[in-house]
Amino acid sequence: MKRILNYLIARILLTIPMLFILLTLVFVVLRVMPGDPVSSMLGGHAPQAVIDAKREALGLNKPIFFQYLDYLGQLARLDLGESMNFKEKVSTPILQKLPATIELTLAGIIVALGIGIPLGVRSARLRRTWQDSVIRFFANITYCIPVYWMGLMFQMLFGVFLNLFPIAGRVGTRVDSSEFDRTGFYIIDTLLKGNFTAFGDVMYHLVLPAVTLGLTLSGVFIRMTRANMLDSLKSDFVLATRARGVAENRVVYTHALKNALIPVVTMLGLEFAALLAGAILTETTFSWPGMGRLLLERIYNRDYPVIQGIIIFYALFVSVVSLLVDIIYAVIDPRVKL
Repeated sequence: MKRILNYLIARILLTIPMLFILLTLVFVVLRVMPGDPVSSMLGGHAPQAVIDAKREALGLNKPIFFQYLDYLGQLARLDLGESMNFKEKVSTPILQKLPATIELTLAGIIVALGIGIPLGVRSARLRRTWQDSVIRFFANITYCIPVYWMGLMFQMLFGVFLNLFPIAGRVGTRVDSSEFDRTGFYIIDTLLKGNFTAFGDVMYHLVLPAVTLGLTLSGVFIRMTRANMLDSLKSDFVLATRARGVAENRVVYTHALKNALIPVVTMLGLEFAALLAGAILTETTFSWPGMGRLLLERIYNRDYPVIQGIIIFYALFVSVVSLLVDIIYAVIDPRVKL
């Protein structure tokens, strides 16, 4: 237990400078890129005196260095600041949109692993057959297709032509919004209230975005699982297990797969950042009310504090998931020492 605690403390201490560097880069890039948030708010025909007064009220008339010091002072007080465009705390819209992004991301992970691992195992078992070639081709195609293009194709095929799934939104208009007033996680809220009709509607709207996001990452897990399964199936302990007369399915799914999944767990942590990036495009394509869509909206409005706050949350997400993956890796592989 003490070993794990020391490891957690060390990783947290390493995360702090990473966040500091990331925030510094985002802060500087936002302020040197073309575009003025005050002109975006007031329009192009506002009097110069009004523009200057607004810039002074927002602190944008100060040199960048002093703006940066003011921002660090806010963060030291655990204050993300206030939105430039709306009279609200930065944390307010982020916390409102956060559950939607988490639900979509977790659903995308389930789809990616649910497709990637079984197909990777089957491809390894049927190496150099036509099925292996088809699966590898599928993995390459899904990895190369842009997530927004795949989303548009799914909307057109399953939403417009076949009319099987909704193409936008998180829930239908017939569902009462009071069903989601507890946690903000629609799946959890509908289950807590026992409203299975609303739960079904939520899952119905989640299908296309989750499949789109999961498919784009499934190719990575197919190739990773296949490569590690091939190594595991050639290992001495698998050959010894087969020599003892153990059934082939048990050899593959009990012995070889367990050993092959260790690198896949590591890849899951590395791909989580890519999953969040894909979620931004997926949310935009499907009008999903999450943090990714919020980020794009505030980029268009030059709302610096909200953009910086979202980046902080994304960085914390990736750091926490990477930490959990490292711990899981150590648990399933006794050779690894924390």
